[in-house]
Amino acid sequence: MVDGSFKQRFVLDTSLFLTEAIRRDGESLDEAMNRLLDLIAAARLELGISCHMPPSIHDELTTMLDDRPVSEATRAKLNTWVVRKHPDRYAVSIPADVVYRFVDEMSDRVDRGLRVSEDAVRQAETAADEPAGEHPHKTEVDAVISNLRDRYRRALRQGVLDSREDFDLLILARELDAGIVTEDTGIIAWTEDFGLRYLRGGEFPTLLENYLRVVGADDRVDGISRLDDSTLHDDSRS
Repeated sequence: MVDGSFKQRFVLDTSLFLTEAIRRDGESLDEAMNRLLDLIAAARLELGISCHMPPSIHDELTTMLDDRPVSEATRAKLNTWVVRKHPDRYAVSIPADVVYRFVDEMSDRVDRGLRVSEDAVRQAETAADEPAGEHPHKTEVDAVISNLRDRYRRALRQGVLDSREDFDLLILARELDAGIVTEDTGIIAWTEDFGLRYLRGGEFPTLLENYLRVVGADDRVDGISRLDDSTLHDDSRS
């Protein structure tokens, strides 16, 4: 074990677990998540590094995992080694300048959204309500609407703080003085305004491996994996 000065905290985003960047060649999602969670466990036990997640992010992640081949054992590891904590929204302060620029940016984005909508209306006026291109079931008007949705989403949502989950992530990291681990470029852009450290999701497993190697604890990962598997197997028989 190391002294307390080495301890760090991280707040984990959904994108960390789903990104291809954490997978080795030929690894499935389940295998990659298992390996990452074993690293998180070893870092907690050997280095005092703790990983946290707002409940809203946890719910988002588990909902996404429902549609993917992820085992109950992996889900159990997630619940064991990643701490769920509600951000203290009343105690954490946000600089007025951040709110001011957010309001200013949203006003600008609404204007851009209106211009995108106006362009779509003009295109729809000249479009024929007949099959278009290689999709016989899709008319030219349908194509205009589809294009409107894509452009409108980019104009209003891309790179902006647009969900409760993203906000919880930033507030919890600020409360805990923790680094954010994410692959979401929109969240990364906001870490500067919130004065937060961040790490790309694909870099996180390597960071933990390097930390563990420095203190000679890298061999503990396999031991934790075997212990978890044994415990889960025993629980399943009881």
